[in-house]
This record gives sequence, structure tokens and C-alpha cells, in this order.
Amino acid sequence: HTLKLKIMTVITEQNFAEIVAANKSLMIDFWATWCGPCRMLAPTVDAIASEYEGKVAVGKCDVDDAQELAIQLGIRNIPTLVFFKDGKVVDRLVGLVSKQDIEKKLVEIV
Repeated sequence: HTLKLKIMTVITEQNFAEIVAANKSLMIDFWATWCGPCRMLAPTVDAIASEYEGKVAVGKCDVDDAQELAIQLGIRNIPTLVFFKDGKVVDRLVGLVSKQDIEKKLVEIV
């Protein structure tokens, strides 16, 4: 079978403000390539991106490539999922969390 690519936006310091402004409901996964828990969370984030397509925009931000943005948003540990509604941070989840925990937060921003 073929592997279906997910709808996922790479968030950078350059496109962050534009993406936040353009999406009513947004979840950004702050991660790094060297982070084991981040890699373990990735399939869950991919599933969310696919299942919530059209309802919640999902982005991934490599903190090594966007250190200023991570500092600006107070990202101290990764993985951190940050939830935005109407351009404002409304919630976050830190660490390796379950899909159920993520979906509880998504209900609040959809």
C-alpha cells in the first residue's frame, strides 16, 4: 500500500505570525530531531493532522531552527503542543501525551 502524506505545515520564525493569523484553530507541535519523546509523539500528531483536517490546522516547529520563537512562546521542554484560537495561545500540553489528552484540548478550540 502507499503511504499517504499528511497535511502538516512546517512553522518557522518567518511564517509563524502569518500562519497564526490565517487559522482560526491551530495546534503547533514544538519538537526537535534529537528528542526521543518528540519522535514518539509524531505519529499521534500526524493522525490528528489527518483526522482534524479542515477543522484544526496542525504545524510542526523544530525548536533548533526557531529558537527565538520558542523563547517568545516560553517553550522550556519538548515536546510541547501549543493551541491557538483566533490568534491567541489558549492552552498547551508538555511531554509525551495521549491522543485523548490532545483531543480534549482540540474540542476547546474548534
